[in-house]
Amino acid sequence: MQAAPVRATAIPSFTDALRAVESLLMSSGQRTARRNAWTSVLEDRRRAKDRVEAQRVLDQTFTVSS
Repeated sequence: MQAAPVRATAIPSFTDALRAVESLLMSSGQRTARRNAWTSVLEDRRRAKDRVEAQRVLDQTFTVSS
């Protein structure tokens, strides 16, 4: 007698669960707007980090050449 194969079902992550709830509660336009807003936040953070790095390089260059 052969044992039946065991199937593992992945437990959804907390993020997956939140996305599922969000998709039930919000229209697709609202989801798109929220996703676009978050993308903008991440891009602003990246630009701010780049500005800080550029300022640091300029400060070091000015200090060395003085």
